[in-house]
Amino acid sequence: MLAQLRLTFSLARRFRAGRERSGFLSFISASSTFGIALGCSAFIAGLSVMNGFADVLQQRFLKLVPQVELRAVDGVLQQPEQLQSLALSHPQVLSAQPVIRTQAMIQQGTRFTALQVNGLAIDQPQAIEDYLPAAAWQALQQPQSLVIGSGLARLLGLKVNDSITVLVADNDSFRQPQRKIMTVVGVFHFGGTVDHFMSYTSLDNARQLLNMSSGVSAIEVQLRDVFNSGQIAMDIGRQTREPLYLDHWMRSHGHLYRDIQLVRLIMYVVLVLVLAVACFNIVSTLIMTVQEKLRHIGILRTMGLRRAQLMQVFIWQGLQNGVLGVLLGVAGGVALTLAIPQLMGWLQQLTGSSVLAGDVYFVDSIPARLVLVDVVVVAVAALLMSMLATLYPAWRAGNIEVIEALE
Repeated sequence: MLAQLRLTFSLARRFRAGRERSGFLSFISASSTFGIALGCSAFIAGLSVMNGFADVLQQRFLKLVPQVELRAVDGVLQQPEQLQSLALSHPQVLSAQPVIRTQAMIQQGTRFTALQVNGLAIDQPQAIEDYLPAAAWQALQQPQSLVIGSGLARLLGLKVNDSITVLVADNDSFRQPQRKIMTVVGVFHFGGTVDHFMSYTSLDNARQLLNMSSGVSAIEVQLRDVFNSGQIAMDIGRQTREPLYLDHWMRSHGHLYRDIQLVRLIMYVVLVLVLAVACFNIVSTLIMTVQEKLRHIGILRTMGLRRAQLMQVFIWQGLQNGVLGVLLGVAGGVALTLAIPQLMGWLQQLTGSSVLAGDVYFVDSIPARLVLVDVVVVAVAALLMSMLATLYPAWRAGNIEVIEALE
């Protein structure tokens, strides 16, 4: 059996590298290899980018955006400590912290800019600390202090120690907003839309901003399984009698995750189409080779080569194109994935603008993460389609009669 495989493989190599092959046939064969390589490279790089976006969404963005938020209906929670303990008792909850969250505006002359103020317990670990100088985080203990995003600071021309006018809604009427003077004590850089509308302060400063004597407006919950946020929010809400707004990230930002999955699905469709075109070239190459090698086929049949062995010859020949294309495609895809950050940096330098607008997308750079499983799936899919493309030409070659081949 092994000797037969070696024989058919050797014949396939000779058929593929034969000197009498026409230039057009060589071009079709090379284009099939190039098409498979191009499809594999593009798909590996595309999947790696989608993996990068998913990582940024889950590991970075969702650390700042509340995964589950238990918000008071009337603006102030009646029993925040009890609600926090209740949330922490859930097995899927990692942490639960009190927050005060409100929408506000920054006034600079006649210009108004939207702002979300987040009052946090600065004596507890917070995700935003990783994107701030330590001195700025400690400075939030000062009265009327605030940290803002780099995008907002750049837009308004603000820097550390600048004073700003913050407008918040009055408890009685939004037509009479209250103006509070606050000091920018730090600027954080997270990336994406967060830098353009988020700000952070201490719970005490947030209470003074909203004229709250005590209490908090919500409990922010971090989860073990972020994709089960809706069910976890309902589980916690059923255990309390206090009226609450149950919010979670899938409701407010779930479209980001769905967009990533939609693009991934589209990429699978595109991969199939690109590989199908490349495999059609394999079919064309083998059919033309069968016609070109009729006399060789007849001679091999008279020498005792069976139909099944002749089919194996052309299957091997087609697979050589597929294997070479897959190897080149995998190498190109891995190299392209590793080079994406640098390529995007060069592109930004050439164009003078960011590839992703930070005030529009939740990230302002192209992330990429290579996953071995994706590489294997792409390679196996390409090899299977290449093998399927060889079946009809091989069957056709195996059914040629000896007399017909020697005419």
